[in-house]
Amino acid sequence: MPGNEPGAGGTLWVGFKGQTHLERKSSMRGLKGRVACVTGAAQGIGQEICARLAEEGAHLAVMDIRDTTKTVEHCTQFGVEAQGFLLDVRDKQQIHAVVQEIFKRWGRIDIWVNNAGIFDNTATVDVSEELWDRVSDINYKAMFLCAQAVIPIMEKNQWGRFVNLSSMAGKMAYSEEIAYCSTKAAVLGLTRALAVELGPKGITANAICPGPIESEMLKNTYQHLADINGVTLAEWSASILKTIPVQRFGKPSDVAALVAFLASEEAGFINGQAINIDGGLVFY
Repeated sequence: MPGNEPGAGGTLWVGFKGQTHLERKSSMRGLKGRVACVTGAAQGIGQEICARLAEEGAHLAVMDIRDTTKTVEHCTQFGVEAQGFLLDVRDKQQIHAVVQEIFKRWGRIDIWVNNAGIFDNTATVDVSEELWDRVSDINYKAMFLCAQAVIPIMEKNQWGRFVNLSSMAGKMAYSEEIAYCSTKAAVLGLTRALAVELGPKGITANAICPGPIESEMLKNTYQHLADINGVTLAEWSASILKTIPVQRFGKPSDVAALVAFLASEEAGFINGQAINIDGGLVFY
């Protein structure tokens, strides 16, 4: 399979064979005892983020609309506390209820990672108002609602970290992705506004802009594009791989490592930034 030869760097959906979050030696970025909350954490990138934060010593509130048992089990292997919470990020009342449950258990919230999101590749003229609202509610509005619920708790300790998952699509534009690109760009504006408002209170806000990260979402997207272009998934993936300077796709652990850094004391002077993690595809 192209890109899977020794040294090629692209795994093309056959499974990454390197270290996992359970095998790495923790760098311990001063997160011990912190309480971290991650949305969209049942699988994929969200699951890896939770495991990495747990590895760094944080207790985890694992939130998703789906079952979070597997993620919670991963986290507890690092000797921290972890609890799953059923959360539909479109529901303001549910957000506030879950935030209060988390606060009741741990008495603090230090880190909030807005990871929940959905992808859509519908042509502009075919995007219904209902579809637009759904993508906007999950990818963007939910971050605003979560921030409203969490900020008063962080302010009490004069310390906090918001890490918002945007995308390289928030900086670039792609055909037939108007809802996705628009919401991911909006995340950057929201992040900067939070950074300016909350910085004086010891709370930072930063956004991460991933490129192609191996996940079910990316696989499904590439399969759709491969079908449209009359090629196989492997062929389409190989064509994308050639455009990435580091000659590999990103791994969920790459994103998780950056989240762990931005959540740490070490990143206290980084605020309001939109940090690319894409192997060199975007330079602004």
